[in-house]
Amino acid sequence: MRIKRFVVIAAAAASVVWGASNRGSLPELDPDSYLKHVKFLASGKLQGRGTGTPGLEKAADYIARQFRSYGLRPVNGSYFQQFQVTTKAEMGKANRLEYRLNGQRQSLKPKEDFLPFSFSATQKVTCPVVFAGYGITAKEYNYDDYADLDVKDKCVLVLRYEPQEFEEKSVFAGKAYTEHAQLPSKAYNARLHGAKAIILVNNMANRSGEADKLDKFGTASGPANSGLGYVHMRYEVAERWMQAAKKDLREIVGGIDKDLKPRSFAFPDTLEVELETEIQQVQKQVRNVVGYLPGETEEYVIIGAHYDHLGLGDEHSLAPSLIGKPHYGADDNASGTAGVLELARYFGARPKPKRGVLFLAFAGEELGLLGSSYYVNQAMMPLGKASAMINMDMIGRVQNGRVYVGGSGTGSTLKAIVEKASQGVDLKVDLSEKSGYGSSDHTSFTTKQVPVLFFFSGLHADYHKPSDTWDKIDAPQAVKVLRVVANATDRLAQEGERPLYVKVEPPKMPSHSGSSSGGASGYGPYFGSIPDFAEVPNGVRFSDVRAGSPAAQAGLKGGDILIEFDGKPVANLYEYTYALRTKKPGDVVKVTVLRNNEKVQADVTLTARK
Repeated sequence: MRIKRFVVIAAAAASVVWGASNRGSLPELDPDSYLKHVKFLASGKLQGRGTGTPGLEKAADYIARQFRSYGLRPVNGSYFQQFQVTTKAEMGKANRLEYRLNGQRQSLKPKEDFLPFSFSATQKVTCPVVFAGYGITAKEYNYDDYADLDVKDKCVLVLRYEPQEFEEKSVFAGKAYTEHAQLPSKAYNARLHGAKAIILVNNMANRSGEADKLDKFGTASGPANSGLGYVHMRYEVAERWMQAAKKDLREIVGGIDKDLKPRSFAFPDTLEVELETEIQQVQKQVRNVVGYLPGETEEYVIIGAHYDHLGLGDEHSLAPSLIGKPHYGADDNASGTAGVLELARYFGARPKPKRGVLFLAFAGEELGLLGSSYYVNQAMMPLGKASAMINMDMIGRVQNGRVYVGGSGTGSTLKAIVEKASQGVDLKVDLSEKSGYGSSDHTSFTTKQVPVLFFFSGLHADYHKPSDTWDKIDAPQAVKVLRVVANATDRLAQEGERPLYVKVEPPKMPSHSGSSSGGASGYGPYFGSIPDFAEVPNGVRFSDVRAGSPAAQAGLKGGDILIEFDGKPVANLYEYTYALRTKKPGDVVKVTVLRNNEKVQADVTLTARK
């Protein structure tokens, strides 16, 4: 029925077809054409399309060539929008750990005896050493390794993980570690207590027979800079220090596990550490890819997807033993990018609609929605003219004939549009009205009050693994998803009234690749901010604040940069999350934000998560 209507229009108005007047009959959505794009994007030539890699650049050039061949126009003279991102950290040459013990100086070998973490600060310190147990302050468990311990301007030696880690009835979480075991949490806690540096050792007292391995550089998650020197050292060196101080580390660990009482202490002055760390942040220019099909008016519909993936794997890989091998990202998200390209081909050969269609392929999504965040803050076309944004992320492996569509509540007419768009398509559409937020690129547009729809076919066992390959893509089913997207786009482009933006709360479930800190899901009390995952030099920028949340009631706004929480400095998202988790519902927290470069203070009354 929809096909016949297009053919009639085309016959009556062939002169207004974009760049396709000599192509013959109008094409339809084609599984073979779709799969061709998936095969290229998920091929070995592109090596997983990691942000800042040659493979991603090849993908960008390929997408731009396809846009051009389908008659899409450049925007502001280009098919690309360049922006800079920090892609990774590298060890500098000046990484040194020496210690003086009883008058004897000993130098440790980098990569053999110690390694800096990628989120260590670059600094040089000389300091006495304090043993701070597991480096944990957990009021909820009545446990504090820093109680009555002076670590100001000291180097703290801490154990990995947390007490009672193998005990089923642990006061902590037993086999499921709490947030206190996280490496960035230990760093922030040490910094809050005034430490200059932190030295972490594996807790070999609980791991008889295991090898004392140092973490491979760059595999541990953390902020760009934890604010202090942070290294991973061999356990045997710590044992050496303990023996000189007439302490038994295994006995200490056993005692903590038994009664959950800290055994922290300052080493004698006969032990002193010289620590130098140098971490270099690697920055690269990457590109969003843009192509535009003009309409009769200045208004337009956006169809987008991210085209980056994990490259050879990083800390986000769910197959850590296979880091170093291509993570092909066929479903995540060659499938969505191929959908953008197939829809560009489809609409590029059709009559000019009332509203235009802007096609966007984003870089940097896997690093935190960086490409879409940059786009909405440096929009190449006025966002106020955008009728809606349709995002496709992982649409290539439809299971049980079902596709998930989120965000329909963000626009006054979106629910009805999707319901009509899915009629006649052999696909079950699982509609969620309250998911304008999530961990994919539509979130960036939601924060700018653009109505969104998010198409997603579900998680699977190959997510973020090298096994996410093109041969597992179900192209015929994916094209059914594209038919719904095409029908919805046609209605958005042709109907008289554009949907009005509606601000809605997110669903009470995590999205496919994470959750927003301080939001409606996760740990700790409810604050209500939506963080911008692009790191600022100091603090956490809010891309939005949820309506009716504690943050909103305190007068906080999207664009604010949080720099202090409860009187303590906050330098990054990890520190904000840690600080929030130390509080409980009902607490009133004084926060300081930067708004237009001016400090604004607010008292936020935290509530329980619902």
